[in-house]
Amino acid sequence: MIQSAQVASKFTLFTHHAKTFPDLVTALRNSMLRAGVFKDEKTAEEQVVQVLNFDIHLVKDFRGRRYIERVTECIPVEQKNEYTFDHRQEKTLEGKIDKFMDNATYYFTKSTNRELYRYQNILEYHDGTYVLTNKISDRNIAEMRNNMDESDLEAFDKFIEDNWGVKIPSMSDERKSTRGRRPKAE
Repeated sequence: MIQSAQVASKFTLFTHHAKTFPDLVTALRNSMLRAGVFKDEKTAEEQVVQVLNFDIHLVKDFRGRRYIERVTECIPVEQKNEYTFDHRQEKTLEGKIDKFMDNATYYFTKSTNRELYRYQNILEYHDGTYVLTNKISDRNIAEMRNNMDESDLEAFDKFIEDNWGVKIPSMSDERKSTRGRRPKAE
């Protein structure tokens, strides 16, 4: 399922029985390890996180009613190279060693405590009503917008502005702002 979600379609739907979002990531990661697809936990978890955009968590209450308890967004953490080259400006060996130790500390922290994702609830069910709790990430908003027709796009942009105060430029505004400029090379 994870492999097909990476290449086969714009979206993948599946069910699971995890109680929390981290439990879902762990269960999928462990399934990939058991299947022999990966040998390394971090690599397997990275692959899981890359395909999980949203988790829609349903519950069944004691009366037998099912409802959406929460919608959780998965946000992969981008790994940035934050090493410094300040040692080149240092005049003393002690200063150079201090800068080296800073980079080494950063390297080992990054290697051993690497955070692959963060998650946030977008929508939660509270006392009989749904409450928006966090804004959808800009990355997911952009991906969602890329897959909408004009009428859906207009309604979605209005929803974003009404609920999170973010004004997304209309297509005509975007075209005007790029007129006369060359597109950036990727």
